[in-house]
Amino acid sequence: MSTDGVILLKQYHLGIEATLEILGGKWKALIVCMLIPGMKRTSELQRSIPGISQKVLIQQLRELERDGIIGRHVHQQMPPKVEYYITEYGITANRIIDLMCAWGRENIERRRQQGEEVELLENET
Repeated sequence: MSTDGVILLKQYHLGIEATLEILGGKWKALIVCMLIPGMKRTSELQRSIPGISQKVLIQQLRELERDGIIGRHVHQQMPPKVEYYITEYGITANRIIDLMCAWGRENIERRRQQGEEVELLENET
């Protein structure tokens, strides 16, 4: 909304802009990927995503929740227990994330073939 009360229409030049607005950045796709198998607590997510700070993780979780990709379940206990899960809408992003993972594996293999020392640590199940 502008300062004069007029609602401005959000515009994108390409569909990928809308995708990147929600899943872009270093951490969001990783967070979604970690939640696909099931609910996780904040601490579990932080342990499974090396390099992410708690502050950034919480910020990214809030943004993903705001965008309807993930949900949050608060258990009524002391101390409070919060678990995050992927929503039905968030599951629709899985196709994109699967493609990104496959492309990344192919990219790593290509780089290895070119002599780069690169390692993939993911635990595929």
